[in-house]
Amino acid sequence: MKAQVKWIDNKRFVGISGSNNTIVMDADKQARTAGSPMEMVLMGLGGCSSVDVISILEKSRQVVHQCYVEMSATRAETIPAVFTHIHMNFVVEGENIKEALVKRAVGLSAEKYCSVAQMLGKGGVEITCGYTITSI
Repeated sequence: MKAQVKWIDNKRFVGISGSNNTIVMDADKQARTAGSPMEMVLMGLGGCSSVDVISILEKSRQVVHQCYVEMSATRAETIPAVFTHIHMNFVVEGENIKEALVKRAVGLSAEKYCSVAQMLGKGGVEITCGYTITSI
């Protein structure tokens, strides 16, 4: 995997993935013209886990209409201001969704499959998970 990050101006940068997709990042806390690099890490965790959860639920023959993850993170007060705790709450909406299967999918993602969660966990970040189910 390869990537490149180029400075645009001030504290803004553009990231270019090896697959030639781009994303803008802004570390200026006043301007906030784009997500910060740490917000990108948090969203990367949410994306990685969401892929797992949806994949596991689909393999379990659950009919999911919507799934999203709400995340909150705490950072250290000293530099480097690393994440110390992240909580993820998955909201799953679908037809007759079985709670045991959602619980299993969320757990497997956090504990086994999500590469980002594994990487952050090995770096000392405490990651907790929950879920909310809305059946139609």
